[in-house]
Amino acid sequence: MTASKRVFFIAHGGRVQGVGFRYFTQKRAKEYGVTGWCRNTPDNKVEGEAQGDDDAISKFLKAVDEGPSHAKVVQLTTEGRDVVEGESSFEIRH
Repeated sequence: MTASKRVFFIAHGGRVQGVGFRYFTQKRAKEYGVTGWCRNTPDNKVEGEAQGDDDAISKFLKAVDEGPSHAKVVQLTTEGRDVVEGESSFEIRH
């Protein structure tokens, strides 16, 4: 399957660090067949890139906007990116 879309996202908190947010994000990516990465930022946000078909990306971003049960996402911002060929997983970066 060729990915049709890639987005850069930032989850602004509230509370998005110290609540398992990156692992939640990775689990949802696997569930929806999305590839990419995510990481914590020094300013208490979680950022990343997600790649997949339109439907998978929509479901993934909706899940990330809600976050895990102990998280509080105030805003989720996104912008388009160029598709990365050959990417096969979703990783947590440190």
